[in-house]
Amino acid sequence: MTTSKSLPYSKKSIEDILNELESDIKNGLSQEEVIKKTSKYGKNILTIKPPISKLSILIRQLKSIIVLLLALACATSFFMGHVIEGLTVVAVLIINTALGFFTELKAVRSMEALKKIGVSKSGVIRNAQAINLDTKELVPGDIVIFEAGDVVGADIRIIEANNINVNESILTGESAPVDKTAETLSKDTIIAERNNILYKGTSITRGSGKGIVIATAMMTEVGQIAKAIQQEKEEVTPLEKRLDKLGGQIVWFSLAIAILIAISGVMAGKSFILMLETAIALAIATIPEGLPIVATLALAKGMWRMAENNALINKLAAVETLGATSIIFTDKTGTLTENRMKVRLMKGHGDTYNLDDHHNLQENTELKKLIKVGLLCNNSKINHENSDKNIGDPMEIALLNAANKFNIRRDEVLKTTPELKEVPFDSSTLMMATYHQSDKQIIVAVKGAPEAVIAACTNIETDDGALDFSDDLKLKWKTENDLLAADGLRILALATKTVSSINEPPYKGLNFLGLVGLLDPARSDVKDAITKSKEAGIRTIMVTGDQEGTALKIAKEIGLIEESNNLSINGKVLGPKEEWNESLRDKVNQTQVFSRVSPAQKLDLIEYFQAKNAVVAMTGDGVNDAPALKNADIGIAMGQRGTQIAKEASDMVLQDDRFNTIILAIKQGRIIYSNIQRFVVYLLSCNISEILIVSIASFINAPLPLLPLQILFLNLVTDVFPALALGMGEGDHTYLEERPRPRNEQIITKRKWGLISLYGAILTACVLTGFLYTLKTTNDDKAALTVSFLSLAFGQVFHVFNMRLEKSNLFINEITRNIHVWGAVVLCTIILLAAVFIPGLRSILSLKLIDKQSWLIVGYSSLAPLIIIQILAKFRLGIRI
Repeated sequence: MTTSKSLPYSKKSIEDILNELESDIKNGLSQEEVIKKTSKYGKNILTIKPPISKLSILIRQLKSIIVLLLALACATSFFMGHVIEGLTVVAVLIINTALGFFTELKAVRSMEALKKIGVSKSGVIRNAQAINLDTKELVPGDIVIFEAGDVVGADIRIIEANNINVNESILTGESAPVDKTAETLSKDTIIAERNNILYKGTSITRGSGKGIVIATAMMTEVGQIAKAIQQEKEEVTPLEKRLDKLGGQIVWFSLAIAILIAISGVMAGKSFILMLETAIALAIATIPEGLPIVATLALAKGMWRMAENNALINKLAAVETLGATSIIFTDKTGTLTENRMKVRLMKGHGDTYNLDDHHNLQENTELKKLIKVGLLCNNSKINHENSDKNIGDPMEIALLNAANKFNIRRDEVLKTTPELKEVPFDSSTLMMATYHQSDKQIIVAVKGAPEAVIAACTNIETDDGALDFSDDLKLKWKTENDLLAADGLRILALATKTVSSINEPPYKGLNFLGLVGLLDPARSDVKDAITKSKEAGIRTIMVTGDQEGTALKIAKEIGLIEESNNLSINGKVLGPKEEWNESLRDKVNQTQVFSRVSPAQKLDLIEYFQAKNAVVAMTGDGVNDAPALKNADIGIAMGQRGTQIAKEASDMVLQDDRFNTIILAIKQGRIIYSNIQRFVVYLLSCNISEILIVSIASFINAPLPLLPLQILFLNLVTDVFPALALGMGEGDHTYLEERPRPRNEQIITKRKWGLISLYGAILTACVLTGFLYTLKTTNDDKAALTVSFLSLAFGQVFHVFNMRLEKSNLFINEITRNIHVWGAVVLCTIILLAAVFIPGLRSILSLKLIDKQSWLIVGYSSLAPLIIIQILAKFRLGIRI
């Protein structure tokens, strides 16, 4: 990642920075200087990738090799003077392009609307006056005033720091807030250690201060990441690759068949023009005109279903790619957890209290005292109606929420125990204290780092009163602290004492009360989602910037790993991929928890598993996740907590931030892929039958049983509508009971090509039998042509019922339960009858009215393939579509 200007400014003195940026702490910038700098640096707005133009979306629809072949067939038809055939192909192209264009336009515009940056305000000193303005108006050199609750609007070098605490998780991935100072650093440090810099997009959780803007817009750390991900090339999804390859196979197959038939016909003494027309008819028959349309609509249907389940898709092909996912790399904070601290337990001299199991304080003096001290030694505020509006340090908010669970509110307690004085948290003491009036005495409430509080205590509270806090007892509590910390908890220690004056020192002669264990809890629905992912053969890997103990604790809690499994890899041990030895690679292959991982290491892990043919999905919400989201096969951003940079880099946005939504999306992706395979088998087997019918008739020197326009009509009606119905199948739970398919698996495998050929041969045999029988008994070419047309048409319509799963019930299965299939059958039947009984349409298609005997032949020829294939399926001679 390109380094912004924050690094050198972290080492420079305040005076040097003010001189360089031509600013003044007291007066700020003048209006003239603001205009000058705005002209030089521009607005403080991230230059998100410009919206995709409608023309680009339109061109994307025309890149399919099948579309190009259709265009070639169209041009040839016009050249041969076959205007109706040419216009029909033009109609196919227009319909396909329009469907794809409007569907993808809707998806793209929805994503762009989601990524819009909200307007935030910032306190600024300009012309010697403090004003509030939009952060987009900030320029380098502005003097900014900030306090708890503010979102930082630019990269800022701190000038004054009053107990500042900042949440930088969107940038560093670290869930714990960090303390900030105004002191100048003496050496180069990484982002997470530049404690005199505030970064754009981070939030102030405690304290207040003043700073000078050192970088805006794309020069901020966030901006540099945004710039990097925009420079990445667009990746082609697995589905796009497979469809392109299938299209190429169809092109070469159609050309080979057409040329072979044309040459053999001419060599047999037939007219060159006749064989050229036949070759064109075969080429048209080979092309599955409905494939682009049905594929687009099937993917769109999947996209709309996902949107209903709060998964917003950026690009249609990403729907299917989800179904191929074999590995999910997931961040911990905000993805698997709630991104908010929660008091898990309190430990006093007498007992350890799990707050989830305690609901009454009336008979528990020790727990009541722990709760009260945590509530008093606190300067945060919680909003009882909307937790998103809480202000302050997450750990202090957790203490207030713990008290609130027992219906104790700080504002009510302060009415009887008013605060007289606060001694803010100091990095040198690692403690905070508040003084409160309680009747005629003054209570001092203290909280802080366990090692600091324990050292400051001389007594310990017990049921029998205060006892001497001996060295042995202190060692025991330090050991207890280490055990709780190893269990993934963040630990605070609480202490108290009574004094006669607020001038007495806060941290001498304290009475130790106990410890508080806090944890960023797992989201309630994650455990079930992890179970489903295991059943689906998907490997879920936690990749977090947080500490190892916390990561392992959450991993065990959600069922990602077993309780006895402590296998994890720390970022320091992992190092760069180029330095991995064989032993480390083996460990990487087995590990499901990676802690203290940098953004670069996330990329290394994704590339490593992609090289092993895994389809990798990556979840994330922070700016630090953006490069990995961009490079994963599927980038999944959190919609509620995610930054606009993360959403920009992703293929899918979870609008509800629920990990379970990913599993629902994966299931939908698998269903869509199965539906695509199903309708491709259907389309190609129908088209193969058309090729074989025309080819065999040509070889035996019989009249053509199908004309080019009839073939186009069949491909538009009996191909598209049943295939579309197959694409709308909703699937069932069984799609999450199998392992993901291989990354390099083709849509149509060799075995499925065999099935397509078998189906095509059966359809051909039945249709040609009816055609030749009619031709022999009536000696009427047009009657035989009508019989073959209708036999094949209805045979293809009934063929849709052959697409059921091999092991499914003959009468009650995924196909017969699909209402769209029945709709397609009825619609096709009406259209086919119209083609025969409406004079104008009958004339265009070169058909004629046929007698009852011929209709019986049509019935036999069209139903026979369904019966034969179902008998084969009964004896397990088919395959699972």
